[in-house]
Amino acid sequence: MKVTITLKKSVIGSKPDQVATVKALGLKKTNSSVEQELTPQIKGMLHKVRHLVEVKEN
Repeated sequence: MKVTITLKKSVIGSKPDQVATVKALGLKKTNSSVEQELTPQIKGMLHKVRHLVEVKEN
């Protein structure tokens, strides 16, 4: 299943591991979006930064 991930809040002031997770998801700027396959690894990454992103199922 594919999901669209959108960065809704800035990573300024976030912990370094959360910033790295957002980068690893492929998000660069606020309101940027990427489409990813929903794997257990991606689910874990989304859980870590759930307060910064918005996820929509495709």
